[in-house]
Amino acid sequence: MLSASDLAGRLAQDAEAVCRHYLSAGRRAGNYWLVGDIGNNKGRSLYVHLIGPRAGRWTDAATGQFGDLLDLVRETCGLVDFRDVAEEARHFLSLPQPEPVSDLRGDVSDAFPVERPATERARRLFRMTQPLAGTLADIYLRERGILRASTHAALRFHTSCYYRDLVTGRTSTYPALVAAVTDDAGAITGVHRSWLDPDGVGKAKLDDPRRALGGLLGNGVRFRYPVTDPVPVLAAGEGIETMLSLSHVMPGMPMVAALTANHLAGFHFPPGCRRIYIAADADAAGRHGIEGLSRRAQAHGILPLVLSPELSDFNDDLRRLGPDRLTASLRGQLIPEDMMAFLPV
Repeated sequence: MLSASDLAGRLAQDAEAVCRHYLSAGRRAGNYWLVGDIGNNKGRSLYVHLIGPRAGRWTDAATGQFGDLLDLVRETCGLVDFRDVAEEARHFLSLPQPEPVSDLRGDVSDAFPVERPATERARRLFRMTQPLAGTLADIYLRERGILRASTHAALRFHTSCYYRDLVTGRTSTYPALVAAVTDDAGAITGVHRSWLDPDGVGKAKLDDPRRALGGLLGNGVRFRYPVTDPVPVLAAGEGIETMLSLSHVMPGMPMVAALTANHLAGFHFPPGCRRIYIAADADAAGRHGIEGLSRRAQAHGILPLVLSPELSDFNDDLRRLGPDRLTASLRGQLIPEDMMAFLPV
């Protein structure tokens, strides 16, 4: 008779098959299975690790629920007694499991060959990019009010970046804004891709036109962020465009985009950090990220301060209200010392 930990381990060996069976409304995205919630509704709040030492572990960013695949079986099937949960798990493990969809002809950033880890693939992809200035990605960001994006070394352009449909396995290519994810030392640990419409009318018409690859936890896309000096004050948030909008009016403040609420909550603080401004995101996952990062900051003796937009996000504020109005709004949210340093009159 297998123990609970043995059953969970066996399920984790086939984590993607478990997710396809019990969370069929979701889809694979890189090393994760994404779905709306434990009730198998569509969305991206709940994520399941598919590979690595945390394979089978899941978290719902909106509710804070987490567990292993036995917990997932229990919740999705509405079971109470462990005996019933174990029976369901054993029944599942006795079934022949379909092979996951893959296409090794596709994007090096989405395939999973053993000899090329995700971080290596991310670095290789970034080496294939070109400077941002004057490209379709630069034009895209300018249309969103972000006029100096090409001055950030973390942002590059790929003329024909592979995109793999996670359901069908088919591949295609689109131009893409590519952002380097780096650690405290400035080493690239991953990349983030935003696929763009070749006709220059925004993002590509795809189900998920944004994806990340590589080592994200603790790291982020950094803007004006020194890697050799202490960083006593910085701003952190989820989205690249959110943080670029803040950087547009506060170009001297170091900033980082952690890309998701969960990765924001787990961001590694730089040496010498005293204050961290957290860019608010209005949804439930965003609040989860803010609360998680705030708790960790306080535990490290760092003062967390939340920056709130007037509209839905800071890019909306920049585009619709203008940089002067955004600057005025931020003046009332920074402490006086930082206001004088980063938003001088």
